[in-house]
Amino acid sequence: VKNNDPMVYHGYSTSQGHLSCRKAIAGNLNKRFKREYSPNDLFLTCGAAASLCITFRALTASPEDEIIVLAPYFPEYKVFIEGQGARMRLVPSRNDMRLNMDGIKEAVNRNTKAILINSPNNPSGVVYTKEEIKALSDYLMEMQEELDKTIYLISDEPYRELVYNDEPPAFIPDYYDNTIICYSWSKSLSLPGERIGYVLVNDKCKEKEVVMAAVGGAARALGYVCAPTLFQLVIERCIDVKPNIEAYRKNRDILYDGLTRMGYKVAKPDGAFYLFIEAPDGDSEEFSKKAKEHDVLVVPGAGFGTDTHIRLSYCVETEKCVKALPVFEKLMKEYK
Repeated sequence: VKNNDPMVYHGYSTSQGHLSCRKAIAGNLNKRFKREYSPNDLFLTCGAAASLCITFRALTASPEDEIIVLAPYFPEYKVFIEGQGARMRLVPSRNDMRLNMDGIKEAVNRNTKAILINSPNNPSGVVYTKEEIKALSDYLMEMQEELDKTIYLISDEPYRELVYNDEPPAFIPDYYDNTIICYSWSKSLSLPGERIGYVLVNDKCKEKEVVMAAVGGAARALGYVCAPTLFQLVIERCIDVKPNIEAYRKNRDILYDGLTRMGYKVAKPDGAFYLFIEAPDGDSEEFSKKAKEHDVLVVPGAGFGTDTHIRLSYCVETEKCVKALPVFEKLMKEYK
């Protein structure tokens, strides 16, 4: 700010975003994932929500078009998809919250425009393995040939950097050419209120230039003139910053170890900062009400696509996680 004219950081950028910022992002992706992206493969947005809405609008050509979503899922997906004129087709969750390939195979049809995945997942924290992503990619390639149409794989990745395993999550374009990534720095840099992210159209995507043109047209139609200019400059300078996730890891371990000892069923999260806990009697609404009576706030699972689980967020002070455990223990005893 000190070294620039206010027009640089307060004025409009191009609709696609400052070239220097897109160069920095492309360079970071190329270095980390051994790719060859150019700035023209990127469109800067007002966060992942804008990225998703733009992508859904860009891909939707008919009210018959379907976007397949895997439960458990971020509740806004349904609003975003239907708001852009498509239909959401839901694949039910597995008990372990892993990728439900059987459900996907039942859901894919001639109206399928795309499959949307979110790994690390909100609300479960589950990270899909490379084997799962390969199985999904192989199946989609098979169905593209069988149906003689393009099926896109949309990867919603606001939690990509928040992973507790030593091995990073699969980079989807390594497995599937027709990939579109929707990214946000809201979680990795803890900037949720600043609304900055991007759409990446994979460089091997079929008719990439047409898809990118549709992304730009959709952004214009939705009124996204440009992503916040000041934070484009921030991202350009902070592109290689890595988040410190040790506080999240500590909170996860305290809660996961404590809850499973009490008898709660929960998939161990390998990323993000959520636990998706099965209510002892399968009634997440009732359990959420009981927890609230003890000043513990959890989210019932209906909005995430399953009535049996509750979401607990642990992006809080560790002391709060420790204090919550006796409440969960008391609640479990009430069900026994």
